[in-house]
Amino acid sequence: MSVSDTVKRIIAEQAMLEKEDVTDDSTLEDLGLDSLGLVECIFAIEEEYDVQVPFNANEPEESDFDISSVATLTRAVEGLLAAQK
Repeated sequence: MSVSDTVKRIIAEQAMLEKEDVTDDSTLEDLGLDSLGLVECIFAIEEEYDVQVPFNANEPEESDFDISSVATLTRAVEGLLAAQK
């Protein structure tokens, strides 16, 4: 399963949507995820890939981890995985 598919699955689970409803252009807000849902997504991504996501839920705008859309979140996860190798 690709990183994109996994991120979409995690987001869909947290938003209680079908995976097909989650597109690259979707924002987490569009999908109905609040800050708690976002944190749950981050935890799930960390667990899935055994990575540490540099994200501070208290100051999301200060983070270098781009969560502006599903596509940018996927690219950020791919970057973490590449840096891990």
